[in-house]
Amino acid sequence: MNRFFVTAIAEKIFARKAEAYFRERQPRGEPFDVWMEASPDTTPGPGDQI
Repeated sequence: MNRFFVTAIAEKIFARKAEAYFRERQPRGEPFDVWMEASPDTTPGPGDQI
């Protein structure tokens, strides 16, 4: 029973740390549209087609 509580607490701590990390990084991220516009407009090479 003790191991269950320790695991649950560790998961909660990790989730909060991950959330804080992504909230801190969010303002520095580029919007997806900017990234796509910077990509070259070429056709896929052999073997890269869907």
